[in-house]
Amino acid sequence: MANVVRLTFNPFEENTYIIYDETKECVLIDPGCCNATERMELERCIEEYDLKPVRLLNTHCHIDHVLGNAFSAKRYQLPLEIHEREIPILNSLLQTALYFGVSVEEASPMPGRFIEVEEVITFGQTRLEVLFTPGHSPGSISFYCREARFIIAGDVLFQGSIGRTDLPGGDYDVLINSIKTQLLTLDDAVKVYPGHGPATTIGGERSRNPFLV
Repeated sequence: MANVVRLTFNPFEENTYIIYDETKECVLIDPGCCNATERMELERCIEEYDLKPVRLLNTHCHIDHVLGNAFSAKRYQLPLEIHEREIPILNSLLQTALYFGVSVEEASPMPGRFIEVEEVITFGQTRLEVLFTPGHSPGSISFYCREARFIIAGDVLFQGSIGRTDLPGGDYDVLINSIKTQLLTLDDAVKVYPGHGPATTIGGERSRNPFLV
């Protein structure tokens, strides 16, 4: 059964996720570690659980979600995997860093492969279904583990809120449609792990999120 470890990194308080199962293989999702201390924390966590990283995934490529891509790719010899529509966002990393006044010690590598909509990400005994959830960014994807009943949602859906749509490539109507057609179709008990803040559930957001009720 898949397990989720959350680490919170960088000035944006971004959630980095490590998903692993009984085989000890794991995937790294949205590594946001931006300095030596945070990189050490990620490394220490992987060592503590005795894990073997086998895939490096981004839900989307906004700056706060990719600051640890270079380190993770080099340290664990992993190609980056993203949706193809995120390439313009990834290419604007240094410009975005100047806008937010954030230091980028090393730019993210380009992807080694593109993740296709509705493909299944596999590792160990775990399957993560890829849901296409644009709106916060053009190629946002979410990773749904049907067996363990959780979803890694990036910046699409938060506890009591939704992703911002005022950044380049954002679209409010597209985001709301993504949430309603891809996420709210899941069972109420499915746990949602967002890109920022605490976990929530599909049922909780369906009934109480002011953007959705």
